[in-house]
Amino acid sequence: MFKKTVLASAVIGAMLATAAHAETLRWTRSADSLTMDPHSQNEGPTHSVNHQIFDTLVYQDMDVNYQPGLATDWYVHPDDPKVWVFEIREGVTFHEGQSLTAHDVVFSLNRARHEHADMRGLLTSIAEVRAADDYTVHVETHDPNPLLPNNLTNLFIMSREWAEEHGVEEPQNYAAGEETYAVRNANGTGPFRVESREPDVRTVFVRNDDYWGIDHYPMEISRLVFTPIESAATRVAALLSGEVDLLQETPVQDIERLGNAPGLKNEQGAENRTIFLGMQMGAATLETVDTDDNPFADRRVREAINLAVDANTIQVAVMRGNAEPAGMIAPPFVNGYTEEMDVVLPADMGRAQQLMEEAGYGDGFRVTLQCPNDRYVNDEQICQAVVSMLARIGITVDLVAQTRSLHFAELARGEYDFYMLGWGVPTMDSEYVFNYLYHTKEDDRGTWNFTGYSDERVDELTVAMGQETDEETRNAMIAEAWQIVHDEIVYIPIHHQMLTWSMRDDIDFKVQSENTPHFKYLKFNN
Repeated sequence: MFKKTVLASAVIGAMLATAAHAETLRWTRSADSLTMDPHSQNEGPTHSVNHQIFDTLVYQDMDVNYQPGLATDWYVHPDDPKVWVFEIREGVTFHEGQSLTAHDVVFSLNRARHEHADMRGLLTSIAEVRAADDYTVHVETHDPNPLLPNNLTNLFIMSREWAEEHGVEEPQNYAAGEETYAVRNANGTGPFRVESREPDVRTVFVRNDDYWGIDHYPMEISRLVFTPIESAATRVAALLSGEVDLLQETPVQDIERLGNAPGLKNEQGAENRTIFLGMQMGAATLETVDTDDNPFADRRVREAINLAVDANTIQVAVMRGNAEPAGMIAPPFVNGYTEEMDVVLPADMGRAQQLMEEAGYGDGFRVTLQCPNDRYVNDEQICQAVVSMLARIGITVDLVAQTRSLHFAELARGEYDFYMLGWGVPTMDSEYVFNYLYHTKEDDRGTWNFTGYSDERVDELTVAMGQETDEETRNAMIAEAWQIVHDEIVYIPIHHQMLTWSMRDDIDFKVQSENTPHFKYLKFNN
C-alpha cells in the first residue's frame, strides 16, 4: 500500500509540474536533420533531432555521463564473456501506441547493421542479437567487446510493427538519394512526438505526455519548434528579435554581442569534435588535380600542407579564440588522447616549400577543396583561410563550399580529392576514430575513410582494440596506432571545436559537449 501511495504521489506531482510549464521553446541552428530514418546517417544534427523523438538503450546525459534509457541495466553474461545482456524497460509505448519489447530492440540493432546503415560501423563486433524473453536481449559478439554499450548511445530503437507496416524494414540508402516513409515520418518512444515536418524549413514537436521518463526529467517544454537557418546573420537576428529562444552553435563573431544583449545569455564549453582536412592519397590520379599523378600520395606533400595550414592563425583570425588548435583527431575527452600527440607545430612556409620541391612539385599544382558551409562553426571561412595559406607554397585551391546535404552525399560516394570534415567521438574512446577514419575502407569498417589510406598494422590494431579487455594492453595498442597515423600524416588536423549556445536568460540549459541538446532536461526560471 505504501509503495502504491508513493508512486501515485510521484505521478500526480509530475503531472502538476508538467501542467505548470506548458511552454513553447523555439530552437534554431544552421542545419537540419539529413533524414528522420534513425539508422541511415551517423551525423550530429541528424542525431540531435532524432534524440527528441527516439530513445536509445544507453545515452549520454548533459554531462555526457552514461545513463539508462530503454535498457534499465546492462552487463556481461556471467557464463559467456562474449554476450552482453540488456534488460529492457517494461511498460514503454511508442508514440503510435505499440508496446516496446525485446523484439523491437533486436529488430533495430539488426536494421542498423544493414549495408545501407551508416550506424553499422559501431556494430561490427556483433555476431548475433537475440531476445532471451520479452524484456531481455542478448547481444553476442565475435570476441569480448568492452565498448559495446558505449557504441549504442546514438543507436535509436524503432517499432518493428511500424516498420513492417510502412515497408521500411531496411534503412534508407542515403547515398543513392532513396526516399522512404521513414525519411519524413517517425514513431519513437522519446520525450517528443513529431507534429509536423518540412525538411530544411521547420519541424514541430509536442511533448509526449505518456513518456516513460516524464516523472524523472523536467519535461517543461510542451511544444518544441525547430527552425534551421543557414545564414549566421539571420540566426542571430532571429534570437535578438525574439523570433527564437535558443540558438545552438552561436557564430563566433556574435558571441560577445549576444552575451551582452538584454534578456539573453551564453552557455559555453568544449565540444567533443575535431575539424580537419582529408586528402585522397590512395588513388593513382585525381579528378581535380592538374598533374598526371597524385601529389597527396607523397608524404612530403602532406607534411608541407600540414606546415602551411596555420591552425594558430585560424584560431585567432577566423575563430576569434573560440577553438583549440589540434594535432590529432581526438579531443581531450577521449581515451587515447595525449598532450604529446596533440602538439601543434608552428607554421613554417620555408620548410613547406622545400618539401614541395623535394617531392617534385616546386611549381605547385591545382586542386579542388570541398567544404560544407552550414555544418561546422565558420566552416567556409576556415576553408577560405586554407586556400590563402596553401597558395603561399604554390598549391592553387579551387574552393567549392556548399550545403552539408550535398557535401556529405558526394563525400559518401567518394567523389572528393580534398575535403573538410569534423569528427566527434560519442564512445569517448579512440577505437571509434580508427574504426571509421583510419581502418581500410571495406565492408563495415573505414566507412568514413575517403583518403584511400590502408595500413595492415593499423587495421590489426583497430580490430584488436575493440576486443581487448585488459586496460593496459589495450591502451598500448591505441598508443601504437596513433603513432603510426601521426607519422604518416593521414589527415591535417585544424582544431578542436568550442561550443556556444545563446538563449533567453530565463532558460536553464547548459552546453553538452556532444552538441546534442536533450530538451527533456531544459528548465525555465520562472
